[in-house]
Amino acid sequence: MHPSKPSRSGRTPIPRASNPDSVNAKSKERAFLVGLDYKKRPRPSPKGTSSRSDGARDGSSASASSKAPSIPEFSAEESLDELRSLAASAGAEIAGEFLQRRDKPDAATLVGKGKLEEIAGAAASVSADLILFDHDLTASQQRNIEKVVKTRVIDRTQLILDIFAKHARTREGQLQVEMAQLEYMLPRLSGRGVEMSQLGGGIGTRGPGETQLETDRRKIFRRVRHVKQQLENVRRIRAQQRQRRESAPVATVALVGYTNAGKSTLFNVITQAAVLESPRMFATLDPTTRAISLPSRREVLVSDTVGFIRNLPHTLVSAFRATLEELQHADLILHVSDASSPLSAEQDAQVEKVLKELEAESKPRLRVMNKIDLLSAAQRDSLRDDEATVYISATKGMGLSTLLDRVDKMLTGDALSRVKLRIPQDEGKALALLEAKSRIYSRRYKDGSVELEVEAPESVLRRMKQWVVEGRNSLA
Repeated sequence: MHPSKPSRSGRTPIPRASNPDSVNAKSKERAFLVGLDYKKRPRPSPKGTSSRSDGARDGSSASASSKAPSIPEFSAEESLDELRSLAASAGAEIAGEFLQRRDKPDAATLVGKGKLEEIAGAAASVSADLILFDHDLTASQQRNIEKVVKTRVIDRTQLILDIFAKHARTREGQLQVEMAQLEYMLPRLSGRGVEMSQLGGGIGTRGPGETQLETDRRKIFRRVRHVKQQLENVRRIRAQQRQRRESAPVATVALVGYTNAGKSTLFNVITQAAVLESPRMFATLDPTTRAISLPSRREVLVSDTVGFIRNLPHTLVSAFRATLEELQHADLILHVSDASSPLSAEQDAQVEKVLKELEAESKPRLRVMNKIDLLSAAQRDSLRDDEATVYISATKGMGLSTLLDRVDKMLTGDALSRVKLRIPQDEGKALALLEAKSRIYSRRYKDGSVELEVEAPESVLRRMKQWVVEGRNSLA
């Protein structure tokens, strides 16, 4: 969670993905949260509510952008709730909160000098170690705020980057986080050193005229090139793995959704894997792929992916493209939503936004409404599955057979066919394959052979073609 601090020499250190155990090795830091709500005035006709009123609740979520956010949108209070969850995931203890409402952001300090003094006093009174802003800060805004509050200031993007660094376990995940951190740091180098004067300052120490800022930038650009090279190697290896998978008729299914929607729990239940399940945000960072057998006995690959979030930092989307581009090649996307969350519609809108950025919005998709066990009995009774939506509870195992049947029907690769076969009894390998990979509707032993009527994928039937006695009726 610590922002990059200048060393005594004025150099800004290059970030590395943090040790996930480092936060636990010391006591929790006390964080003071600052939420923001900018009231946008309607263009020709005002609605009659004062945008400066601190008690109003009809505004949009905090955003300094002039563009209208995707609808439906988070309110300022809901956005502050999410920041609270993010802070907890990063290992912070919430010391206090402050919600500022104003017409537009202050260019120098985001909240205005008067409010900033108020925030500084409130944070000092609860002995806060750092102040978390539910907004992205420019480099100058961050410096101006720190001068007044006299404590560390972290914006929303930096907090998310820290959580990603904390949860990155694989080398690939650590590289992707480091890339995002470097890209975040570059525009914020200015003013971060103790002084950005010429290198050296006395007789015999003067440099050739390069400033410390230029030296730091050069080092970071060099590191960026190195990390990009390694990430390109990751993308190349992933592409080769994908080609090998695509050469065999095995469909791929990707789980996507807002962070903490229950993707990992669902993944574990249907694949018998042991991916970390946690109520904390971004508990799953490194993608995992497992094979499962559908009711038709077809095998498919299921991938668990990183959760999305409102205003997911663009640097993260770019850095994780090597991982997230798997979505572009999936045969089916399962969009997992939290049916018990009052913000389900807003969260789904944010997932759609990221899928569009990844150019995966046109992929075949099934909406999986999870956590229905948290709804009342009356609410559960009113739920009805349809062609685009299935209601489940991954923790209670409710609706999972319906989900797998629906996935089976939606996948068109490796089509199912129903055929009659006559196989010699001594062909044990072929009979064992059918037992494992097909539905057997009838079986009769006659003259040293086994006559079977089966429903099987084309990949299996190709190996049985010499024993087919009656045509193939595609069932997919």
